[in-house]
Formats: sequence, C-alpha cells, structure tokens
Amino acid sequence: MKQYPVTQAVRSLRTGKIDFIPHLYRYEEHGGTHQAASILNVPEHEVIKTLVMEVDSRWQLLVLMHGDREVSTKKLACELGVKRVSPCGPISAEKHTGYKVGGISPFGTRKSLPVCVESSIMMLDRIFINGGKQGFMVEIDPCDLEKVLPIKKVNVAV
Repeated sequence: MKQYPVTQAVRSLRTGKIDFIPHLYRYEEHGGTHQAASILNVPEHEVIKTLVMEVDSRWQLLVLMHGDREVSTKKLACELGVKRVSPCGPISAEKHTGYKVGGISPFGTRKSLPVCVESSIMMLDRIFINGGKQGFMVEIDPCDLEKVLPIKKVNVAV
C-alpha cells in the first residue's frame, strides 16, 4: 500500500484502536459511491456514505447510509421525534465536519455530532467509509463504529 493521508479521521481511528485498511482511489467529482465501489471492486451496498443533515434548522447530525440506498428524511424525522430533517448544503456540511464534500468522514469531525446509522449496515462483514479526504476510503468492521462514535441505529433506507 502506498502512503495514505493521515487525516483527522485516521487519527480518530488510531486513538480508538480501530483496525482499518486504507484504500486510495482516483476521485471523480459527482462519481459518488458508485464510482468508489467500481474502482475498489466491492458491492456499492458496502460503500457507506456520510450525509450531514439538519434537524428543524437548529442542529446537525450525520447519517450513515448504504451507497445504493437513499435516506427517507420523513422516516428519520419520525424516528428522532422531530418535525423536519433536511440535508445540509455543502458550505454548512464542511463548516460542521471540517471535511470537504466528497471526503466527509464520520470520524474526527470538527464538532462532535450525533450519528444515525442505518441498522442493516451493522449486519455487514465489512464496510468502506470515507477516511476524511476525497479519494480515500477506510475498510473497517461495522461493529467498530459504536466503539468510536455516538451512534443511534435507525431504519430509514429507501
């Protein structure tokens, strides 16, 4: 493996003593999880996207979702017991996480944010999730998520 970037996410994983396998790939604007899965030769279902959401225009949270699924914001609002959940814009997402869109990781965010994880992610053997830089994924055991993140399991995939 070539040298990989030591991002805040990598530092957070190391601090939490989480084993990970780094994967660098050629990042393509708007390529998304489909492109990452294709280059890494893994199912898109195992590539996890980190989405920054806003609750009732008052506070932010992260949602971890399978690459081949979308988030039902209506179901998420219901599960959280709030009126409305909507995606943050790129500027707001970068401000709250400290990461550039396309490279947002749930690990080592600038501000500690609650993390909702689609519950079926926890049933996978392994996941590929952003390592804090565009074109950089880390492969981990999904059970390690709850060792380093304040997660809440949800069922909001569509």
